[in-house]
Amino acid sequence: MNIETRNIVKTYQEKTVLNLTGDYRELLFESEKIHGIIGPNGSGKTTLMKIMAGLITPTAGDVLYNGQPLCQDIFSEMTYSTHTPTLFSRSVYENIAYPLKIRKREQNDIHQTVSQLLEEFEITDIKNQSARRLSGGESQKTALARALSFSPRVLFLDEPTANIDPKSIQIIEAALKKRNREEGLTIIIITHNLSQAFRICTHLTFLDQGSCLFSDTPEKIMAATHPTIDEFISFNRF
Repeated sequence: MNIETRNIVKTYQEKTVLNLTGDYRELLFESEKIHGIIGPNGSGKTTLMKIMAGLITPTAGDVLYNGQPLCQDIFSEMTYSTHTPTLFSRSVYENIAYPLKIRKREQNDIHQTVSQLLEEFEITDIKNQSARRLSGGESQKTALARALSFSPRVLFLDEPTANIDPKSIQIIEAALKKRNREEGLTIIIITHNLSQAFRICTHLTFLDQGSCLFSDTPEKIMAATHPTIDEFISFNRF
């Protein structure tokens, strides 16, 4: 699903936190690609993602999904996960199964899908454990497995591997690349990990102080000569 933003502005209590009306007034997050949103803290990354995910409304501007405005059918094909996922006070298995149950999938289909995800994310041994008692890496893997369970068309991820162990990061990245490659899943990810951005992303959008400074391939952003981008890359060198 192509997602286009046009002249997006978001203001909170008379303070503008996002103003995409400059050189990059129109951004295209192309279907079946992995897009990274990077930049310093407070640059508007999460605000932009929540607007694209339909979770907050822009003060001005438009977001189009395959050329159409957001509707319930489109909204139901997208999912959003953060670095502090909210998991239900149920077992890991029940958390992953939940999106399938509310979509009234057959029980055999639910069991097969959840079992495959438990194995893929290497969390089968904790499937009966309460999701409220998991480590950071276990929580993130459970949340992502739940997000992927119903095969969405668009996946929004806000720092999905922040402060977790390298093995869990490897498992999560492998799952993302697999869904993108095999199912054409469009992924939009916020990350401060430039190494990760270059490993998995085909396109990067750089925000700073609510504005977009650059939107292109990772190779081109590395070759950019903008001082803010250069400083960010130098402090986050991988």
